[in-house]
Amino acid sequence: MKQFLMAALVLGVAGGCIAAPQKTVVVWSEGTAPKDVYPNDINTAIAEGLRASAALKGWNVVVANLSDPEQGLPDALLAKADVLVWWGHKKHDQVTDELTAKIAKRVKDEGMGFIALHSAHFAKPNRVILGTPCTFAAYVIDNKETVIKVTAADHPIAKGVAKEFTIANDERYSDPYAVPPTAATPFGGTHIHQDGVTEQSIQGYCWTVGKGNYFYFQAGHETNPIYFQPEIRKIMANAVAWAAKK
Repeated sequence: MKQFLMAALVLGVAGGCIAAPQKTVVVWSEGTAPKDVYPNDINTAIAEGLRASAALKGWNVVVANLSDPEQGLPDALLAKADVLVWWGHKKHDQVTDELTAKIAKRVKDEGMGFIALHSAHFAKPNRVILGTPCTFAAYVIDNKETVIKVTAADHPIAKGVAKEFTIANDERYSDPYAVPPTAATPFGGTHIHQDGVTEQSIQGYCWTVGKGNYFYFQAGHETNPIYFQPEIRKIMANAVAWAAKK
């Protein structure tokens, strides 16, 4: 009987009958986005885009929130996450140091992908993983819109993304960004200020930190509904697929 079961297992593997483990992406946010812009918060808007992506067919997409038990990331969920997407702004200090350390370990030592969005540049996990101040030269609410431009068309996160498109963006972060040297910067942009002045900045940053792939996207303030926009949803799906690759 034992020999029969072993033979069946070998044949099953050879014949492709045993499916690969389902991949999981967790989309986390702190729950502070205005309801008139994001009725079900930013994490739900992003998750809806990921679930609709053909590139992530078969993925398990989980929505998590700071107010959930264990701050949305119990050990069992964090352990099975292939990628963690993080949006935060007003409640960085409420994230525990214990959870932050667990996230950093999953990225650096175990290869979980990490994606930080907009004001998550100041999130505890972002700063601990990168090990730098993660500050920008300036933060100003005087922007009208931003033109996003693909600057590395051959990068997987830029695949199939329009070479140039415009998003609503009423606040801007000015270069330089105090972070380690990047592996790639697939997106740049032009901020168009309310007075007509323009300013260039990097919009997308990629690193490999330990065993993990890491992507930061600069745009995405909670008053701007960009996570419903097709181009941004394409970037998010591409970023998740890229970040999951060990």
